[in-house]
Amino acid sequence: MPDPVPNAAPSLADKRKAFRRLHDSGCFVIPNPWDVGSARYLQALGFKALATTSSGFAFAQGYPDRGVPLDAVLAHVRALAAASDLPINVDFESGHAADAAGVAANVRRCIDAGAAGLSIEDATGDPAEPLYSRDDAVARIRAARRAIDESGEDVMLVGRAEGLLVGRGGLDDVIGRLQAYSSAGADILYAPMLKTRAQIEAVVAAVAPKPLNVLNGANLGFSVEALAAMGVRRISVGGSLARAAWTGFARAAQEIASRGTFTGFDGLMTNAELNAFFGADRKRRPA
Repeated sequence: MPDPVPNAAPSLADKRKAFRRLHDSGCFVIPNPWDVGSARYLQALGFKALATTSSGFAFAQGYPDRGVPLDAVLAHVRALAAASDLPINVDFESGHAADAAGVAANVRRCIDAGAAGLSIEDATGDPAEPLYSRDDAVARIRAARRAIDESGEDVMLVGRAEGLLVGRGGLDDVIGRLQAYSSAGADILYAPMLKTRAQIEAVVAAVAPKPLNVLNGANLGFSVEALAAMGVRRISVGGSLARAAWTGFARAAQEIASRGTFTGFDGLMTNAELNAFFGADRKRRPA
């Protein structure tokens, strides 16, 4: 059980500066909490930044991924930013808007909610046409970039190419899109579903000197040290921590429902352990 972190109470500007410095060199893990409790626990483990997970938060609210209303997403961002001393990168999906002007307006709202960084992806959510055209996707990144610049806040922009995730286009198309998003103003590049050393190293080289985020949400077989050696700057886990929690819950509940036994509760953390952590944690937080 980690010790709760002291209440250093950094300002939002401090968090944003720290977040940018994390991307200057080396490699760090940015895990994805889905609520305030998981955010505080991850902070206590010593991570330096956190990222929201659209899927993890959606499942906790009873929605499918990409199904949460924007106002609820922004309330979630505000809650995490207020609860954690760490910078928060927001999985902002495709900007929660149909056009570039809407993306810009929503990005401004996300900045106001306390984001230190935010990602804009090129997935549409429409199975028939799962990706925006490259021109439209670039326009959306440019709109997000303008909104950040006009805000005067030091918020980092992540450009995400979702082609491998949705099964459209190959690695060359993903690389071309990431390079276009970089030119349009993205500070960090991200392509979910890179799986092999050759793919990862190819993308690292293609987007250099800008940092690459790699999703390690299904145990790719690479340690942090190995990914760092490939030139990866940032490692996220997406909704996998939330799905790990759901897996334990579902297995235990299904066992009770189908067999009437309770072995799924073996080895659980105790109430006393969690009360000790959150009780001490609460005392160190501002009223």
